[in-house]
Amino acid sequence: MKQTSTRGTGPDFSLSGRVAIITGGAGLLGVKHAEAIAAAGGIPVLADIRGPDAIAAADRIASATGTAAIGLECDITNEKSVEQLLRSVLDRFGHVDILVNNAANNPKVEGMGRDFSRLEEFPLEQWNADVAVGLTGSFVCAKIIGRAMAESGRGVIVNISSEYGLIAPDQRLYLKDGERRDRQPKKPVSYTVVKSGLHGLTLYLSTYWASSGVRANTITLGGVENGQTSEFLTRAAAKIPLGRMALSHEFQGALVYLCSDAASFVTGTNLVVDGGKSAW
Repeated sequence: MKQTSTRGTGPDFSLSGRVAIITGGAGLLGVKHAEAIAAAGGIPVLADIRGPDAIAAADRIASATGTAAIGLECDITNEKSVEQLLRSVLDRFGHVDILVNNAANNPKVEGMGRDFSRLEEFPLEQWNADVAVGLTGSFVCAKIIGRAMAESGRGVIVNISSEYGLIAPDQRLYLKDGERRDRQPKKPVSYTVVKSGLHGLTLYLSTYWASSGVRANTITLGGVENGQTSEFLTRAAAKIPLGRMALSHEFQGALVYLCSDAASFVTGTNLVVDGGKSAW
């Protein structure tokens, strides 16, 4: 069944009764995504390898909003684990309507050693782990959960990317005074590769399941203020037209829009929410 047109009815941002699986649901943005789904009337399922954290976050959301939010443990790099996640959701709610591929490693500039973040020294095992979670995990979830939505004739997939999947990291943000040039820390390569690959996945999915009523889109997020030093925040703000980094709730409207029938004719797109950074 194809998604029906809402022409002439006005924009409908409601997610009433729709079940949304959010990977990486226990993380900073995962929780914010779940809160947005719940505020729009949807039922968020917070899936995370940190099961107790996902359950605790879902309980808080359920208590605050009155929704049937739940948390479930899941390793998205493991197909059997994702299949069990889907079975649990279908057993509980009878359907799934939205998949938010949010889970990702975020390798830090300072890591396992002084040169950890530099391309020349970046460990292969870290590369493999980052790709497994951020890109392969999104593929596995789309393959298993997307199929269930396609079989029902309706669904939405939103892949959560980053400004660093659209533009290269400005490595000057991470400069350390007094450090040799060949020892300066860098934003690791795996993050950019994973986040740019997610939109390629979006493009593929948007055409693959179009005739089955499943839409797929990307949200590209700008940097989020989250305990960085004042020096870093000042450097970052100078590169953003709006003059600051994002607050963690400022992506919620974009997510609700793409998940709702207000975006019923939107698929294969990349909605950039970065304070104008990529315009420069």
